Amino acid sequence: MPEKKNISLVLGSGGARGYAHIGVIEELIKYGYDIRSVSGSSMGALIGGLYACGKLDAYKEWVLGLDLFDVAKLVDFSFTGTGIIHGDKVFRVIEKMVGDILVEDLPIPFTAVATDLVRQKEVWLQKGKLIDAIRASIAIPTVFTPKQIGDRHLVDGGVLNPLPIAPTVSDDTHMTIAVNLSANIAKSYHIDIPRREQEKASGMQEIFLEMAKKAEELFAREKKNSFDEMGMFDIMGRTIDIMQNAIMECKMAGYSPDIIIGVPNNACGFYEFNRAYELIELGRMIAKEELGGGI
Repeated sequence: MPEKKNISLVLGSGGARGYAHIGVIEELIKYGYDIRSVSGSSMGALIGGLYACGKLDAYKEWVLGLDLFDVAKLVDFSFTGTGIIHGDKVFRVIEKMVGDILVEDLPIPFTAVATDLVRQKEVWLQKGKLIDAIRASIAIPTVFTPKQIGDRHLVDGGVLNPLPIAPTVSDDTHMTIAVNLSANIAKSYHIDIPRREQEKASGMQEIFLEMAKKAEELFAREKKNSFDEMGMFDIMGRTIDIMQNAIMECKMAGYSPDIIIGVPNNACGFYEFNRAYELIELGRMIAKEELGGGI
């Protein structure tokens, strides 16, 4: 049914699980869906913004090519107390990919959702430099320092809207597909991970753990299921998931998408950014399951 292929895409927040958005988008395109607009929070804004400006393939190639040494060079610790990482080094790389393009000049409408930390308001970034909009939306509290745009100090959009459907409500599309990275799904998925990717992920986890000692164990930790095994930031990651799920339920009571693609909230820990390959494949697998009978 051709009318189903014209869609608005909503990409949710969820830390490292955001890599799954890449696999979902690739599968949507494979199934013939025409993405006419994108709205995203946090990692959803990053992946959505890269797709909107035509640079998602370049980003995917970059993250899958990162090794231990690359990761070590990209981390720039902050000593301001407003976040563990400045994020300048990472975003300089992303800025080279996207250039100086403005959100309003993108070939498809794009909204990055952020949170005004002082005014305690949800902010829709639909104008200005794309890199600034992405940087503001992905400023995960305690991880990245807030992004100042004008007189506003902006942090992660997932704080107030982890699945921003509202910006797409007025779109002239036939349906809305939302990708929820915090789905309460018990199903497990088997993903064949090449040995090279396993070794690379394991190696990067070691450096994350070493840096974590300097940053109070903030980074990539294996998600613990037993409370006795949890550290402070394991608890923080779970707390973020719980808050976002509660907010999401309230938001979706007013705006419900036509299709929800759910990525399990236990797919990985919030900070396990060393598992890009696995999560991209997971997104592809889940999307294929959801969309297989959809066209």
